[in-house]
Amino acid sequence: MDYIELAESAIKAKRNALPTYSKFFVGAALLTNENKVYSGCNIESSSYSLTICAERNAIFKAISEGERRFKALAVAGDTEDFISPCGACRQVMHELMSADSLVISCCDGDERRTWNRSEYLPDPFVPDVLLK
Repeated sequence: MDYIELAESAIKAKRNALPTYSKFFVGAALLTNENKVYSGCNIESSSYSLTICAERNAIFKAISEGERRFKALAVAGDTEDFISPCGACRQVMHELMSADSLVISCCDGDERRTWNRSEYLPDPFVPDVLLK
């Protein structure tokens, strides 16, 4: 699977979103090193802290199925401009995706924006801090 197809999977995944309050549909598609794709969408709760973003939904789904190695994650929103993952998603992506994995943002047009890990979270909180 190439990254254009991955982006299309993210766009398709946003159809399943449940943005009850924000009305902001987001989809994500995660590509494993074995070329399997796990999709996710945002799901909102009236208790906002219980809401899950599309990116974390896809990552947690893949991990719950035994996956551990990922090449790329595409994220798509209902916008004309690129969306970027929130801080919580960036932290999870930093910890659970490999250093060379990519994040691809799609919008309603055909253009894509791509980041590597050091670009989307340049100064991360790292697990090593917990060991000190």
